[in-house]
Amino acid sequence: MDDRGRESGHLMLILPERVFYAGLLGRPRERRPGAFHVYVAIKGGLWLTLGERREAYRDIVVMPPNQRHTIASDYRSAICLVIEPESVRAGAFEELAERLSGAEGESLACRIRQAYHELRQRHSGDEMSSAEFDLMCFGEALPARALDPRVVRSIAQIGKFCGEPVTAASCAAEAGLSPSRFLHLFKQETGIPFRSFRAWKRARHLLHFVNADINLAHLAQDIGYPDSTHFSHSIRRFYGLKPRAIFSGSRDLAIYRSGRPANTAFS
Repeated sequence: MDDRGRESGHLMLILPERVFYAGLLGRPRERRPGAFHVYVAIKGGLWLTLGERREAYRDIVVMPPNQRHTIASDYRSAICLVIEPESVRAGAFEELAERLSGAEGESLACRIRQAYHELRQRHSGDEMSSAEFDLMCFGEALPARALDPRVVRSIAQIGKFCGEPVTAASCAAEAGLSPSRFLHLFKQETGIPFRSFRAWKRARHLLHFVNADINLAHLAQDIGYPDSTHFSHSIRRFYGLKPRAIFSGSRDLAIYRSGRPANTAFS
């Protein structure tokens, strides 16, 4: 771990299809992230609120994508795992959720906490694949989703975050499809509407910069937001916090990145 996160223990590992975050949750507010989330208490427990209904107190919480919820912790920091839904076979996360919420929940929560301690010893040059991430956290690799190559190419275009914003029309043209046919194919393959997918990926890209001293207005423009108001609204919807609050709480966060392809075999 670098000096930035050594004392606090706060860290974030960012892979193309996974994120491991251990740090501040911030003031509890409703959030609606676009990926599967697994929250694990580092100490104490967690409270989950869905609308007006407070769930049972627990040390591990599993949430599907686009589910409005509020998460609060007894301790200032917690662990959050992010799994991109287009990266796992349909039904695979639901199977994992049953394990995490059932009899295996306690042992898997311990395993995830152990993964956190292992990551605290991580060096910035270490590489990791999605399969290695899953093995570290869950004891097995989640089965990957097989995507149409045309959808894979459009996802790669969305992930570049440079030049003009990627549109459904431009992706459809590259795929040799009409816009309506492309939109149907994209949702059929990923399970997510194109615009929702693009909005989440844009907000997710913010994670790479949250411990940097950077002009937020310039960053918003660079990653494709039309203006600061839209930027702030979108980030708050996904994360439950305004961009400035996220950056303020991430000053002591050590960030590691790994870019190995999803299907890279591990030894």
